[in-house]
Amino acid sequence: MATLTIRNLDDSTKAQLRLQAARHGRSMEEEARAILGQAVAGAPPQPAMAGVGHRIQAHFARLGGVELELPDRAGLPQPPDFSELAR
Repeated sequence: MATLTIRNLDDSTKAQLRLQAARHGRSMEEEARAILGQAVAGAPPQPAMAGVGHRIQAHFARLGGVELELPDRAGLPQPPDFSELAR
């Protein structure tokens, strides 16, 4: 594997890279490798770690999605009455 050193990088660019790496759950070095690799391959960079919600959505999207019927929430249960126990 080759090593690449980037000199004279703007502080704001470095800060943005650090934030983007954190959002993707990567180190800055891993994020830079991913960005460079995707740029030369012509594909948009993908996050290394998706949240559990995104992973579940992606799993079911391949199956055509899942639509669940939500129950009516108009009649909420009443709290229990403990007044007789206090006597």
